[in-house]
Amino acid sequence: MKGKELQELVCAANLELARSGLVFSTWGNVSGIDRADGVMWIKPSGVPYDQLTPEKIVPVSLETGEPLQKDWRPSSDTPTHLELYRNWPQIGGIVHTHSLYATAWAQAGKSIPCLGTTHADDFFGAIPCTRRLNPQEVDQNYEQNTGKVIVETFSDLKLDPLQRPGILVNGHGPFSWGKDPHEAVHKAIVLEYIAKMAFLTLQINKETSPLEEYLLQKHFLRKHGPDAYYGQVNN
Repeated sequence: MKGKELQELVCAANLELARSGLVFSTWGNVSGIDRADGVMWIKPSGVPYDQLTPEKIVPVSLETGEPLQKDWRPSSDTPTHLELYRNWPQIGGIVHTHSLYATAWAQAGKSIPCLGTTHADDFFGAIPCTRRLNPQEVDQNYEQNTGKVIVETFSDLKLDPLQRPGILVNGHGPFSWGKDPHEAVHKAIVLEYIAKMAFLTLQINKETSPLEEYLLQKHFLRKHGPDAYYGQVNN
């Protein structure tokens, strides 16, 4: 997908994100990538969702990070999105929100443990939380370094971004991704739901153990594994 079609899809995904209730004010963004042309499309900075149209979605060079038109400034999180696209060629859409429960986990600096099968249906284990950025990383190229610490976390933990399609940036908030912008929004919605369920579960029983590995594997792989059988063949 490319050009005007992707521009319209990214706009639609941003509006879907707003309708989901995960964003407050202008605190959130969705992007999509045209890898053939090396162009990322992303929400403009600070534009209210009720004023968003496809023409305001900003094209940005994947190589240089420069906007390819001057009418609208891209999201301030653009360097974070670019860093993820450059390192993970298998993803095609990224979402950033400050959704309530996921952000609370991020502010606490805690990964979200996999406590049940609802979590395991979309995330193959705990949703990780990054380390805190240090003062130099914040002072110089903050947004790019946010992307770098996300990639660093996945590298250190040897995780597959498509098996764990989301992360919590310590003290900041959640990012999620997928094969396209629509799937990335879906993963953001699931992440927030999981964050709320985990919080409530631990309120009921703080000693709750993570889901057993065999049950985790069954639920994730029946939907996303090579022999997946969840859903319809042609849909």
